[in-house]
Amino acid sequence: QVQLVESGGGLVQAGGSLRLSCAASGRTFSSYVMGWFRQAPGKEREFVAHIRWSGWSAYYADSVKGRFTISRDNAKNTVYLQMNSLKPEDTAIYYCAATNSGSYYYNDAEYEHWGQGTQVTVSS
Repeated sequence: QVQLVESGGGLVQAGGSLRLSCAASGRTFSSYVMGWFRQAPGKEREFVAHIRWSGWSAYYADSVKGRFTISRDNAKNTVYLQMNSLKPEDTAIYYCAATNSGSYYYNDAEYEHWGQGTQVTVSS
């Protein structure tokens, strides 16, 4: 079991950057695949990125590839999402998620644990 708390959201202008953090509890953190999802008003939750146990393999949604970077620091029990070249369409609540099972890590149904979300707003 792991408890997740996101932080780092805020208001930025288009082209700016933010770094989101997801602090996880528990000493089993390194065994979890960690994902980031986002949900804009009136839209369904969508996959953003995930990173596997080693921290050396990651996968990104096409919409953020080349702009966002997911990373993890197992010693600090923290996962990050570095967001560069932000666009207004990136505006959403961003959620951190964790799973210790499954295979389709782009699918939110694979994740067992979720944070409360942090708001990211990008102005034009």
